[in-house]
Amino acid sequence: MGTSRESTGPHKTVANRLNVSPARLAGDNALDIFQKHREKELKERQQIYRWATWKEGLPLTIAAGCKDDLPPNMRFHEEKRRDFEWTMKAGALEMVLKRVYTFLSSWNRLEDFDQIFWGQKSTLAEKVHQYWQDDEFFGYQFLNGANPMLLRRSTSLPSRLVLPKGMEELQAQLEKELQNGSLFEADFILLDGIPANVIRGEKQYLAAPLIMLKMEPNGKLLPMVIQVRHPGHPPPNTVLCSPQPLLPGTQPPDPPLAWLLAKSWVRNSDFQLHQLQYHLLNTHLVAEVIAVATMRCLPGLHPVFKLLIPHIRYTMEINTRARTQLISEGGIFDKAVSTGGGGHVQLVRRAMAQLTYCSLCPPDDLANRGLLRIPSALYAHDALRLWEIIARYVEGIVHLFYHRDDIVRGDPELQAWCREITEVGLCQAQDRGFPVSFQSQNQLCHFLTMCVFTCTAQHAAINQGQLDWYAWVPNAPCTMRMPPPTTKEDVTMATVMGSLPDVRQACLQMTITWHLGRRQPDMVPLGHHKEKYFSGPKAKAVLNQFQTDLENLEREITARNEQLDLPYEYLKPSHIENSVTI
Repeated sequence: MGTSRESTGPHKTVANRLNVSPARLAGDNALDIFQKHREKELKERQQIYRWATWKEGLPLTIAAGCKDDLPPNMRFHEEKRRDFEWTMKAGALEMVLKRVYTFLSSWNRLEDFDQIFWGQKSTLAEKVHQYWQDDEFFGYQFLNGANPMLLRRSTSLPSRLVLPKGMEELQAQLEKELQNGSLFEADFILLDGIPANVIRGEKQYLAAPLIMLKMEPNGKLLPMVIQVRHPGHPPPNTVLCSPQPLLPGTQPPDPPLAWLLAKSWVRNSDFQLHQLQYHLLNTHLVAEVIAVATMRCLPGLHPVFKLLIPHIRYTMEINTRARTQLISEGGIFDKAVSTGGGGHVQLVRRAMAQLTYCSLCPPDDLANRGLLRIPSALYAHDALRLWEIIARYVEGIVHLFYHRDDIVRGDPELQAWCREITEVGLCQAQDRGFPVSFQSQNQLCHFLTMCVFTCTAQHAAINQGQLDWYAWVPNAPCTMRMPPPTTKEDVTMATVMGSLPDVRQACLQMTITWHLGRRQPDMVPLGHHKEKYFSGPKAKAVLNQFQTDLENLEREITARNEQLDLPYEYLKPSHIENSVTI
């Protein structure tokens, strides 16, 4: 991104050239030419960057029906455009080849998925292929997999957990783990009642599982019981416990295939919430609101504009492409995912109603979920370290320009930006904890840290895992083609294979997760943008310290990962992109 092109708008006005000038707040000298330029620049930008409603009840978006409608300086550069479009074509070709290859083959055993498990895949994807049926591997994903955002420590047994007669020993074991503080849960209730897709005339299925897990002293997280809420069936729900007896002499284990199918239902449900709530809404759409509000409310000379502009690169285009190719009518979700066909929009709308300011801030979110100080929770550890580093960087920049709280309160551009995000872009989100004004330096710094963290580290943690955890389709099926079983004794391999995605759906899942999860060729690592938005030596020193802090964290994570069987790489600073670009 060149400074003159990306920093202030598509018009090469004086304001563009001023972007390399020292940052200054509005009203520093109301009589000078800068103030007039600020006002003119914002007036022009507000005509160019307009809000639109994509779907009612969802965050507002940039007004662009397709990528060609976007402001020129928000478009992909040529290298990025060519790579994005080439990989889509290459993925489509690979999908055709896999389908031809399997055309005359059987599709009735789990091993038959091996027929399409070739092409672009990672080392970790190979491990998933090998170990996906293991309970320990299954539990690990709630802490450090593609979606580490749903797990929480139990403070009581969930009211919707209904154990049938004969499971008294299990009830006692759950209560014992609860008292020890080692009981955890993942509840997919958000999916309850969401309509399932119909793909090529065939009905697909959704469920709303609840899973209880226990953490062993060595940090391993193991599933204890899965309850699958059967859509359209009143309780009692299907309840399945681990095929391994929980205690010597307790009830006999459930049939292994029934347990495997129950875990597949959990993984399918996790796929839906991961992609729609934690990926699309909590990173992509929130980042777009931040981007549009920044372009509408903050002139190029504003220090907060200069702070944020590297972190909104390409976000408007990748989101516009998603709305026209991925989650659009007839898009990828409609073709292969069980929430497609409209259910996905309903799910995001539900998630939006639950989106709180605290949920976007790891110190609050992880504390609320009871995940602090767990040695095996690697996402949690790395997210907190990055939050601290980003916060130190943000505070360093903010304190150069806002020496006192009253300067924060008295900045009209900053206050307008805050209202634009909370009241306009996020559709009156003040009742969910988002601020409508900044009253202090600390409040401003916390909000800006959330903005930078969401657009960088959080997106990296949520996006990159697709390549590793979703390439082997049985580990995270994008759709289920049969309803959950009502009796566990009747589950056969035919039931399992009839439930998992077919060849076409599985190929599409592998293709799109490779395309979206791989490292981008023009990737800019966190904090390493080449443009010099701040010209003063003090601001440069703050950025240099930020880069040093990130390098130190990189070394810490590398050293830790060398001791682990499964290294956690997604929040290594060199792996974190500086903005949401894919």
